[in-house]
Amino acid sequence: MNFSRYLLRRLGYSVFVLLGLSVVVFIIARLVPGDPARAALGPRATQEAVEALRAKLHLDKPIYVQYFFWLRSVFRGDFGESLYTRRPVIEDIREFLPATLELALFAGLFMAVFGLLLGVLSARYANTWVDNVIRVLAYLGIATPAFVVAIILILLFGMYYEVFPTIGRLGPGISAPPRLTGLLTLDSLLSGNWIALVDALKHLFLPALSLSLGGLFQEARITRASMLENARRDFVAAARAYGIPERVVVAKYLFKPSIIPTVSILGLDFASLIGNAFLVELLFNWPGLSRYGINVMLRKDIEAIVAVVMVLGVIFTAVNILVDIVVAYLDPRIRLVERGE
Repeated sequence: MNFSRYLLRRLGYSVFVLLGLSVVVFIIARLVPGDPARAALGPRATQEAVEALRAKLHLDKPIYVQYFFWLRSVFRGDFGESLYTRRPVIEDIREFLPATLELALFAGLFMAVFGLLLGVLSARYANTWVDNVIRVLAYLGIATPAFVVAIILILLFGMYYEVFPTIGRLGPGISAPPRLTGLLTLDSLLSGNWIALVDALKHLFLPALSLSLGGLFQEARITRASMLENARRDFVAAARAYGIPERVVVAKYLFKPSIIPTVSILGLDFASLIGNAFLVELLFNWPGLSRYGINVMLRKDIEAIVAVVMVLGVIFTAVNILVDIVVAYLDPRIRLVERGE
């Protein structure tokens, strides 16, 4: 079996996984106590108005019939209307998802770059003061929740030193670039709005750092452990015996196989950032999908709840497939296995 067929098979499995996820989330959203129609219209609405809204949402029909109507609408690109924002859910996702994606991308960049860097340094200077400092920081970073880190950074760099802004995505006097992708940094870059680009990066720094620290230090620990384990392998000893310079041994023969487990965990951590960013988004007043998801859950907005969870499921699935591709590139043995060699 070649690698392309393997990916097609993974895509096929992913479709069934997403269908199963949709069934589970759809049922749970409708079994939660409370009447969505009554919650949307308020306690003073007449019973006739509530029943009319229930009929519009198909809540007066059996749950399998409700799922059929929902699935048919989804295939048409319609996730229904949000009872929270009073507009199509797909419009809400288009508005709020790019902000969370941008935040997660920068947090993932921090995790990848600094996690690998600290892990390599810790392994290179194992059992020295450098290694000990990084390991202590790793324990603290992993044990401290992201919202606690966010509060500390806001107090320290947002209020005391006033180095970075702590609210929103752009300053009040900055003109937003034309919306091309929804990612302010990319839109600013594409439109040549350098003032907006710099300001967007400043607004991104603290929330992205808050969101990334736990995963960053986890990647550092995994990289350190993997490099120390691979350093005892025969192929590394053979490379050193041939007189290859140490920096080449570390970069070519040790680093590449050692980051395979790190890449796998990094992909999962990145996907989880999007769903776990709601507290950070609340603290920084970040208009993202995670904060939107919490708001619709509190208001039992069933159409929006299912849509948000499905978007997160698609992102998880896409990231897992991408991780498989990267790992197969880093480890030739996986490609050989898939080809049956």
